[in-house]
This record gives sequence, C-alpha cells and structure tokens, in this order.
Amino acid sequence: MHVVRPLLVFLLIALAVEVFVFNCNYFATKSYDPIDLSSQLSEQLEQNEDGDYLLTTTDHTVTFHDLNCRVNNFKLTFNPDQEGQVISVNIHFTDDGHGTYFDTNEYSVGVPDAQVATNNQESQYVKVKAAGYVQELRLDFAGDDISYPIALSSVQVNAPCPFSFQPVRFILLVLVLGLLWFFRPRSRIYRVFIHERPRLCKVVIGSFVAVELVIMCCFTLFNSAAVGIATPSYNTGSWDGKNIVNTFEVGGDNAQQYAELAKSFTRGELYLEEQPPEWLTEMDDPYDTGLRDELVKETGEGYLWDVAYYDNHYYVYFGVVPVLVFYLPFYLLTGANFPSALGVLISCMAFVVGLVMLLGRFAQYHFKRVSLGLFLLLQAPMVLCSGVLYLLKSPTFYAVPIMLGLALSVWGLYFWMRGRSSKRPELFYLAGSLCMGLVLGCRPQLCVLSLVAFPLFWRMFITEGHIRTKAGLQQFCCLIAPYLAVFVFIGWYNAARFGSPLNFGANYNLTMNDMTKRGFDVGRLAPALFAYFLQTPATTGVFPYLQPVTFDTTYMGQTIREVTYGGIFACLPVLWLLIFAKRALAMRNESRSTRTVSGVVGVLVASGFIVAIADAQMAGILQRYYADFSFMFLAAVVLVIFAFNETLSQGSEVWKIALRVLIVLVALSVLYSVLTCLVAETGWISDSYAWAYQGLLETFQFWK
Repeated sequence: MHVVRPLLVFLLIALAVEVFVFNCNYFATKSYDPIDLSSQLSEQLEQNEDGDYLLTTTDHTVTFHDLNCRVNNFKLTFNPDQEGQVISVNIHFTDDGHGTYFDTNEYSVGVPDAQVATNNQESQYVKVKAAGYVQELRLDFAGDDISYPIALSSVQVNAPCPFSFQPVRFILLVLVLGLLWFFRPRSRIYRVFIHERPRLCKVVIGSFVAVELVIMCCFTLFNSAAVGIATPSYNTGSWDGKNIVNTFEVGGDNAQQYAELAKSFTRGELYLEEQPPEWLTEMDDPYDTGLRDELVKETGEGYLWDVAYYDNHYYVYFGVVPVLVFYLPFYLLTGANFPSALGVLISCMAFVVGLVMLLGRFAQYHFKRVSLGLFLLLQAPMVLCSGVLYLLKSPTFYAVPIMLGLALSVWGLYFWMRGRSSKRPELFYLAGSLCMGLVLGCRPQLCVLSLVAFPLFWRMFITEGHIRTKAGLQQFCCLIAPYLAVFVFIGWYNAARFGSPLNFGANYNLTMNDMTKRGFDVGRLAPALFAYFLQTPATTGVFPYLQPVTFDTTYMGQTIREVTYGGIFACLPVLWLLIFAKRALAMRNESRSTRTVSGVVGVLVASGFIVAIADAQMAGILQRYYADFSFMFLAAVVLVIFAFNETLSQGSEVWKIALRVLIVLVALSVLYSVLTCLVAETGWISDSYAWAYQGLLETFQFWK
C-alpha cells in the first residue's frame, strides 16, 4: 500500500492535468462559432481535381478581406495524403489598432511565424492576438526546404480545438510525479543503506536502471532516420520486404568507413577499398582543404571526407576496436553493414550498467553510510549529464569510439575494484586491464583514466611491498600484461599503416584544416576551456528553451568548432559541489589510514582537464567531445559527496539542508542535459523529419 496509494494519486493527478490543463484550448474554444474562409481561397489559388487549393512557388500567399469580426484563431486543413512537412506561416493582419500591416522594427516585435506541420493537427490551430475586430488577414506559406505544391483543403477562423489525450505525455507526467515523490527529502530511500540491505537495494537499483535503458532505447529509435534498421512497421521505406528486419546505410559514404574497414579486413587489407582520385595523389599538399575544393570543382571528382590519406590510400584513423567488436563480426555473419546507432546504443547500455556496478562497489565496500536514495540521486547525473545522451541524439560512427571507450573504462575500473577486495584477484585484474587497454583502440585520450591505477594500487604494491612477493608479482603481471598485449597490437597496426607505432593517423585526416601543421598552440586554450567549462547557456522563451551559444575569440587563427550549449561548470550545478572537495576529503583522511579516495578524486579532476585540453588542441570545440571529460568530473563529485555524507549525522539539520540542496542541483543538471538533447539540430529528427519534431514541440507547448 505504501507504493500503490501514491501511484493511484499520481495517476489521478496526471489524468486531471492531461484533461484540464494540457487540453485547456479545448475548453477555451469550445463555444467558438467557426467561419469558413475557403470561398476566398478559390479566388486566389488554383484547385486540383480533389478540390484542394494549391500553394505553389509563385502563389503561396493568401489574403482574406472584409472579415470584420474578432479572430481568436485560425485553422489550416491540409490534404492528409500528401507528404508531411513543416511550413512557416508568416502572419499579418489589420485590426482596430492597426490600419496597416505591422512587423518587427527597432522598438517592437511583430507576429512571429507559426510553424505548422501538414500532418499534425495540433500545430494547425494558430492563435491570433488582435486588437478588437480584424479586417484583413494575410498568410504567407513559406519556409526552408518546402516542397511545393502544397494541397490546402480549407481555412477557418475561430475554430474549436479538438480534445486530445496523449498517452506519452500522460506517462511522462506520471513518471515525473513519481520521481518527485520518490526523491523527496522525507522519502524512506534515504534511510535504507546499501551496506545493510544489499538485496533490496539491488532490486530497486536494477529497476531504476531498467527504466533508464528503456528511455535511452526509445530516444535513440525516435531518430529513425539515423538508426539504419528497417522492419515492416519501422523505417518501412527502407524495408526489403522479405526479412523481419534488415539494415540499410545512413549518413552517406563518409559514415560507412568503419563498415568499409571491416570489409577490408576480410580481404587482408588495412586501407579502404575505394581509390583516391588521381588529382589527390598528384597534389603537393593533399591536406590543404581550399586546394582540394578547387580541384573538386575543376575535375568533377570527389574524395572521401574525414578519413586519413597516406601513401595513396584511404585509412580510418578512428580507433579500430569498434570494428573488431561490432562491424567485422556483423559483416561476417550477415554480409551487411553494422548500424552505427546500434553500436552507440549497446555501448551506452554497457556504460550505464558498468557505472552502476562501479558505484555499487564504492557504496557497499568503501562508504558504509551511502543510502539507496543518495545512490540513485547521484547515479542519475552520472548517466544523464555525462554527455552520453547527446551521443544517442546523433548516434553516428563518430559517437561509437567515444561511447565504447567510456563503457570499457567504467568496466575496467569496476574489475579493478573487484580485484582489490578479492582473495584471488588475478582474473579481475586481467579483465580490468584488458578493458582499460582496449580504450587505446577506441578513444586514446580516455586512456588517462588508467592513471587511476596509481592511487588504487600504489600502497598495496609499492608502499606495502606486495609486489616483492610471489603472489604480488603474479597479480602485478596480470595488471600489466593486457596493456602490453593491446599496445603491441595497436603499435603494429599503426606501424603497418603509417610507419610508426605511435602514429594513429589523425594528422593525415582530410578535414577542414591541415592537421599535419596544426600542432600545439597555447592561444587555442583560453577560448576552448571557456567554451568547455565556463560559458553560460543561451536561453529563449520557447521550448526547449536552450539554443546554441555564441562563440567569439581573439585567437588570430583558425578555430574548429561546432554547435555547443555552454560549459559544464556553468550548466551542471551539481559540479559546483567540487568546491567542497578539499574539506570533505580532509575529513575522510582524518578517519582513514589511507588516502585512496583522495587520490582517485585528484586523478579524475586532473584527467578531465587533460582530456579537454587534448581535444581542443587535436580537434577543436565540439559538443560530442563533452562526453570525453564530463564523466570524470561527475565521478569526482560523487566520491566527494560520498565522503561528505560519511561525516554527517543522519537526520541532522545540516544533513537535511545538504540533501535539499543536492536534490535541487541534481534536478537542474538533469533538466539542462535533457533539454540540450531536445534542441533542433542538423542530423537529428528535427532535420530529417521536421514534422515529427513539430509534433514533439506541440506535445509540450500545449498552450499555443
């Protein structure tokens, strides 16, 4: 009953909100007397055989005269059989306060354009806020990438809005209410300690994680155009009509390089099969972007973008491990290209599970006062604010090595922690070091997380001299051997391609700038570190409220950047708790004979800055790179909070205040991360299926 009763209350509240709040327009417009203006359309637009009015490239503006009535809204009805698309409707009208059309000027803002999807009914009702009676109403149907002609069936003013019950919105509201109740400061979950009731906690945590994984799957599959999987009911246009499920290529030729490398491996080759154009092989400097573009125009022959070009061959400079884990086995089994989105999703799920296992080890064996509530409260930002949601938003092959590298890192750390408390740690050390070593073949900069081994093992092997014993030497070899094996393989792979075991080929990248001459420049650091860490978010009053930040720099050279949404210290308030790190760790050190946790926190923070600097120097400022280092700072914060929690008296006034502050900081951090993933962006569903994205906006902008 403790759970059933609140659940029933949440269902009733959500039902009431869905009916009376989200459908407020239904009740507000119920008494409207609609006026059909279609008769005036026939005077301005051509009609087709179905009686629809055709908006074309030359005739896409209609004006309704002599209305002389109050206009509260207008309803556009489109032929449902035409292709779905989003149209930007530019609105002008004259009323009792405006004898002429008015627009945006220096001192006022005119009527904003209405975004209307031809296959979304909610978007087709547009409110109008006029001063008194409206005399004329002009609608201009325009927008980017509109496909004309558009079949418009009718236009009505003062149209009653229909009642619309949306199950997804209802479920999300129930989920939000449940989370607010679950994590409230007085919840029982803060009095259930993981160390004391491990079985119950495992069940609750497992259920919590399962919900997270389901949401991540749904979020990834929502962007169907980027998934590369087709069934009779999903991506039906790419279904082969025979198999239950089949794969298809997405993202163009550039996005297939991992899949093409897998095919090359089956032929015993390390380079891609496609041959570079002759003009590229004859260039003195093939890495000059401007010269390449000129030769493309002159010859009409293109080239592969964002691959390494060396010795008249194309190579993949991204880490090879994802090919061996996903693409090559899939190709050998099916003969098809592995969908990169699945690789990102699988790696993300592995990351989440590994992260929970890792935090569980710390909570159960190193911090005795971690409650179930505190664990779940901190696990949420570790997952949702680490940048992995953004990788799921655009699950291209670019995201695969980052996501797999993160997954291998958390599992490597978990196996190391298991080994530290095991009587026979050899297999755990082998597994952990193998995972950490394989990171080199995914995302080399993430290898700095291997430095965590020093605070974890230094006291055991060096200070206490365990390495001088037979068992200790054997265990140390288990820690080192996988690294050596992976380094030898990666070194051979690099040398076979580029003549040096340390050359991964990134400098030979055919990209926006000449990477062979990029080098290290101190001038790049200030703008990059500001963008990655300190830049405040840019907001707007329209859902999802965030927008790309502006970027200015005094660096008098080329800066490589893509859309970003603010620095992590400015946008993730939970990271502000790092300012208490010194005090919290000092209190822990006073009660412990070792300083392992302090060392781990120090390495994590230092590693985060090192990776951010490396990304800025090697590549630039990109939103997906936030996933390279955000996890490190978040992990450090979690350990600091765990340490601080050990010193507080459960139920004390300080503890209650700290818990309330923590809940607010976590909620704001998660909210920012979620909203970031809902902003319209090239490559996401807002770009490929704008009408579906408009439907998403209408779900939350119910008051429009």
